[in-house]
Amino acid sequence: MTIRLPGAGGALRAYEPRTEPFAPAPGTPFTSRTVFSAAHVVADPFADVSPDSPAAVDWDATLAFRRHLWAHGLGVAEAMDTAQRGMGLDWAGAAELIRRSAAEARAVGGRIACGVGTDQLTGGSLAEIRAAYEEQLAVVEEAGAQAILMASRALAATAKGPEDYLEVYGHLLRQAAGPVILHWLGPMFDPALDGYWGSADLDAATDTFLEVIAAHPDKVDGVKISLLDAQREIDLRRRLPRGVRCYTGDDFNYPELIAGDEQGFSHALLGIFDPLGPLAAEAVRVLDTGDVKAFRGLLDPTVELSRHLFQAPTRFYKTGVVFLAWLAGHQTHFTMVGGLQSARSLPHLARAYELADGLGLFPDSRLAEERMRNLLSLYGVNQ
Repeated sequence: MTIRLPGAGGALRAYEPRTEPFAPAPGTPFTSRTVFSAAHVVADPFADVSPDSPAAVDWDATLAFRRHLWAHGLGVAEAMDTAQRGMGLDWAGAAELIRRSAAEARAVGGRIACGVGTDQLTGGSLAEIRAAYEEQLAVVEEAGAQAILMASRALAATAKGPEDYLEVYGHLLRQAAGPVILHWLGPMFDPALDGYWGSADLDAATDTFLEVIAAHPDKVDGVKISLLDAQREIDLRRRLPRGVRCYTGDDFNYPELIAGDEQGFSHALLGIFDPLGPLAAEAVRVLDTGDVKAFRGLLDPTVELSRHLFQAPTRFYKTGVVFLAWLAGHQTHFTMVGGLQSARSLPHLARAYELADGLGLFPDSRLAEERMRNLLSLYGVNQ
């Protein structure tokens, strides 16, 4: 049975849903790459909240989704951009998420790393920014999780130049209990981070970033690069000290970056692996066998979906991620903290459904089609 989907111009087109899902079974742990999926949060649809209210989270559904990712061998990158940090999820909610997810990870043997930022601040001095980072770092370390030092809006607004970044990050790395992941999130994901590392010139910013790492290589497990620029990531990757991993955060070019070249490869910490979880895990297991061509054969076709979800304004990709989780049956509703379900248009969501269905991402294609039809009817699209 066909379903009529709206295009960007408003015209309806017929689409024939796929009937057989791509459904790989959970397999052995990965051996060639370390792979994290940044995971979304599931809102409580019955909470009486407004867009300005603290986030109301459905903890059971949120943790169930993390168990889904762990079951397929993926690590979970918790309380990151994908979980709507700074876009609906405040620090109090993030701290609770970190504690609950870390406890769940221990219970099931899952790998977890958690975001450490300064989102309890809107501004402040360098001393206040350091203290905010320290508060969050303590929460993550007390929970038993690995820390991911995220980019700070407050630091971007306060820092006078590269020396302030060197001072703040050097202070944090000296006191971190174990090796952390440093996260460079580009302004396409968060415009408030423009000029991070003390310069809008990316070459100069890269030099400062590498200076931070070179001063404390024993405290840096790896770096997550989210600049959507494959060559820049490759160039930076080749300059990292021995033993420091590069985790790609490039949701446009991840297959080639994970596959790598004769001089190295990237591991992964990706928001797109939230909807791609089982397929991505299967692709990495194929790569573990050394079959790069088959790996690319599985993962390359997913790039069109990823580029669609992450199209400008990129920061609203979370809407598509949660939408696909609803269609896939991981949650019972399409509601987001902060009301962010309204951030993408109906044609955008319809195309996301079509691309995801074509990849076989929905375990129950009939359920996905029924939910898509229900959404369309709310917008006045009669079938």
